[in-house]
Amino acid sequence: MRFVDEAVIKVEAGAGGNGCMSFRREKFVPYGGPDGGDGGRGGSIFVEADPNANTLVDYRYTRQFRANRGQNGMGANCTGRSAEDIVLRVPVGTTIIDESTDEVLGDLVEPCQRIMVAKGGDGGMGNINFKSSTNRAPRKTTSGFPGEARQLRLELKVLADVGLLGLPNAGKSTFIRAVSAAKPKVADYPFTTLVPNLGVVDVDRHRSFVMADIPGLIPGASEGAGLGIRFLKHLARTRFLLHLVDVAPSDNLDPVEAVQSIAAELEKFSPTLASLPRWLVLNKIDLVPEDMVEELCNDIVSRLSWSGPVFRTSGLTGANAKMVCYKLMDAIDEQRERESENPELAEREVAKRRRLEEEGREKIRQLAEKRKAARRAAQEAGEELGDDWNEDDYDVEFEYRP
Repeated sequence: MRFVDEAVIKVEAGAGGNGCMSFRREKFVPYGGPDGGDGGRGGSIFVEADPNANTLVDYRYTRQFRANRGQNGMGANCTGRSAEDIVLRVPVGTTIIDESTDEVLGDLVEPCQRIMVAKGGDGGMGNINFKSSTNRAPRKTTSGFPGEARQLRLELKVLADVGLLGLPNAGKSTFIRAVSAAKPKVADYPFTTLVPNLGVVDVDRHRSFVMADIPGLIPGASEGAGLGIRFLKHLARTRFLLHLVDVAPSDNLDPVEAVQSIAAELEKFSPTLASLPRWLVLNKIDLVPEDMVEELCNDIVSRLSWSGPVFRTSGLTGANAKMVCYKLMDAIDEQRERESENPELAEREVAKRRRLEEEGREKIRQLAEKRKAARRAAQEAGEELGDDWNEDDYDVEFEYRP
């Protein structure tokens, strides 16, 4: 199974059936009159959030969906049969966008939520609708109306309360394995995680939240380097960002520079994303001698001038990992309570998330246009394009690892 978080499809609703021109002809009924029925309605196309789906892979290979047209009307005042509707099932968290207008048609964030993306055409009228006292034998009918046709872009963003971010090999996958039942791949080389992984963190009975492990970011991620531009958008629906940094990196990279580089990429990708509450987690303290942990962590926090919450953890041993989850759960509950008590605050949060998604979508669009322009310029100059040139950098598929 492959993880796909974007797809472009074309949908076309069915046209309505034509009205029928017919006259009643029966024995002993010399003046039966018109009895042509109306045409049936064309099939509409709906998109529904399916809680059992987790990828848009079905829409990578089947990209066109066309509903049937309605049946034509018949004599004896029989209306034609309406065509069946088509329901396209997508994962929860999918946004439906009209490609031609860039209008967001719907955001499916609840299981079984459904929206109509293409309405079927109404059926035409049979000649029975045109009879009158002065026109007792009308020979007029109308054709069925065409159905709507659209080209849609489906964008999947994972639904999580907390998003993990950091450089490759910062220990994000190990951390989410330590606090939840998620089992992402863990190895001693960068870019082990190629797709977002979700884990449910159970803090207490009836108290839990969803954590998302996002593939590692590198400097230049906001401009398409690595996997960042593909997965930064998945942080759009999170409430808190948990920034993990390796305090003892094998490549001797300064942890302060690691934090600052990721913060810069967030700001470039979306200023609204960079403004989300971000907690610092100094990870892999098990690799540092115990008598040096305090001094090292204080030095990192001091040089960063960090004013937010700071934690020292080890995903491998689980040290302080549960404590971080308890603090997160309390913060999430407090935020939810404030939003429930203050409708204006809740509206501002919704507006913020909408703005965040718009900024991310605009950044992706700009990068795509920039790369296509560079490709055209290279072709005009007669340069040979390498394998890294892709018409659509955001359609690259990765193996899904549950």
